[in-house]
Amino acid sequence: MIKGKTVLKILLAIALVLALLIGLATMWLRYEFERVSEEHRETFDWSSVAVTSLEDSTPAASPCAAQYPARKAWFGALHVHTSASYDATSFGSLVNSGDAYRFARGETLSLGLRGDPDTYNAPEVSISTPLDFMAVTDHAENLGEVHLCHNPRNIAYDALPCKLYRGDIRLPVEQRLQPIMRLASLAMFGEDRSVRICGEDGARCRQQAASAWRSNQQSVEAAHDYSSDCRFTAFHGYEYTLAVESSNLHRNVIFANAVVPQDAMSAKDARQPEQLWEWLDTVCISGSPDCDAIAIPHNSNWSSGRMWFPYSNLDLPLEELQRQAALRAKVEPLAEIFQVKGDSECRNGIDSVLGAPDEFCDFEKLRRPTEPADDCAEAMGSGGMLLSGCISRYSYVRYALTAGLLDSEKIGINPFKLGIIAATDTHNGTPAAGLEKGNKGSHGSDREVKNRLLGEVNVPGNIAKGSPVRYNPGGVAGIYAEENSRAALFEAMRRRETFGTSGPRISPRFFAGWSLAEDICEHKDYPASAYDSAVPMGGDLPPGPQGWKVSPVFVTSANRDPRDGGNLLQRIQIIKGWIDEQGRTQQAVYDVAGDPNNGASVDPASCAVSGPGFAQLCASWRDPDFNPTVPAVYYARVLENPSCRWSTHDCLSLPESERPASCSDPELPWKIQERAWTSPIWYQPAF
Repeated sequence: MIKGKTVLKILLAIALVLALLIGLATMWLRYEFERVSEEHRETFDWSSVAVTSLEDSTPAASPCAAQYPARKAWFGALHVHTSASYDATSFGSLVNSGDAYRFARGETLSLGLRGDPDTYNAPEVSISTPLDFMAVTDHAENLGEVHLCHNPRNIAYDALPCKLYRGDIRLPVEQRLQPIMRLASLAMFGEDRSVRICGEDGARCRQQAASAWRSNQQSVEAAHDYSSDCRFTAFHGYEYTLAVESSNLHRNVIFANAVVPQDAMSAKDARQPEQLWEWLDTVCISGSPDCDAIAIPHNSNWSSGRMWFPYSNLDLPLEELQRQAALRAKVEPLAEIFQVKGDSECRNGIDSVLGAPDEFCDFEKLRRPTEPADDCAEAMGSGGMLLSGCISRYSYVRYALTAGLLDSEKIGINPFKLGIIAATDTHNGTPAAGLEKGNKGSHGSDREVKNRLLGEVNVPGNIAKGSPVRYNPGGVAGIYAEENSRAALFEAMRRRETFGTSGPRISPRFFAGWSLAEDICEHKDYPASAYDSAVPMGGDLPPGPQGWKVSPVFVTSANRDPRDGGNLLQRIQIIKGWIDEQGRTQQAVYDVAGDPNNGASVDPASCAVSGPGFAQLCASWRDPDFNPTVPAVYYARVLENPSCRWSTHDCLSLPESERPASCSDPELPWKIQERAWTSPIWYQPAF
């Protein structure tokens, strides 16, 4: 029989061994997940980055044979990810940038993923209509880490974070969460770098990222059409992916031509957007006669009010506020209003937004429109990327436009003079893949219908939260330009003559002028005559005639999506934003063309659409509530007739007994009205 003291000694010995093992495991984990310290962080002079084309001699672009003096609508994508992006690869993506450009030009692409069984037949997708322009915008963050972790010859290959990232070691969570856990193995380092992957000073990852950036440039140049056919324009670009307190501050950086910085500054190098703007201006926009660039913010709906927080709310000297606002206006002339992660136009139920509710502001929201939430008011929130926290009007483009009016009044500069585009944000390399029916997702695993229709995903540790069924197929960017060339398209982006759609190839126009003919829609030379007597979308109305008190004339028009399966138009609305005498945000929505009561409908059992609509719409309009003393901003929104949402098509494709709960969720819309948004036109009193 073992004595009590002996048992105690054995237990103590076991406890000591366990404590030793725990201590060793803790030390090992600290070693494996050590971060590059500020003390040892590589000192790299970003101001001295070479700004040049990759090749010694870039081909001279031939003048485009097809010219459009009254400007044509070109459709494209400026937010596309491939397997060079760490999140795309964590989901198994095998698509490279060359594949993505070929897909955009019309080639079929396989959605096969890393780890697929040999017996699995991966779905294939083709774009419904080739794009006119595109930029692959892989994340600059972890760009080097992705390549190092997949290179067996590199010292980083056997690091624990790399093993987790590749999926060599699987954490004890269900299969559908494995990709997110792989993503987290790199995302957990945030703005820091891993010593085990990147070396003591982090230089190894930056150097590998520069190599990957050069590879991206080669793909861009191979895809770009330098001939006079001008069939496809490929832009150089990347994503700057910053998050603060789980709030999104991401931007896509787009360069005008092949002359670009040969290192891509990431959020690990610039931990505030201001640092990115300063660098782009210093080395490219002002620093090189051949380089130009813009940054396009996206997913402000995830930003907890931080994306468009007014400068006049910041406690800084006026001179510094003006400097920062002017720099931002110079670098960021556009905003992405819509993509797979939801709509960023507007939202109902925000107490600090006055005016009647807008029924179309409930469109494609990741957080349920009925969800009660506090108004962030004049404070920055947190948790937007986790679909939590207060909701701020400064997370939405419409209210950013009005906040810009207030900043202009208070500090003398409007930092939020934003043109509008839309995007996909695909991580499959498949931008603008098609219509709602046949949607194959955008993140790899959602190629399977059961994963697309998931109502909720919560990851242990609250590191991610989402509702895949509330994602959407994404939007398309539109640009009005005389030709499909880099120079013409980029100049149009600079002047903000852009628009976005929720996916259809709707072509909207928007002009305003004091002497614009009210019957201009009947003119044979519209819109050429509009350019002669008015300003197009993205522009500023010049001061009105002396003593003029009547509203300027606005004209807006749209053509339907001409593709097979494209729907008819229902109406065009003009949205007005302004700040009242008490400094409050006001909004108004006016129906100006079409028929909101046309009786068009869609059958929930078959998704067949019926009823009248319009192939074209055009109308002139004067603001009945115009006040010549009050600054205002206007933009147009075009609405199609109702049609089935993609999730309804998917639910109908399944036997009723196999349909998931989301198919009967009363708060998930079964139908939608696809749309397009024009860039705004600004009115500023002359006195």
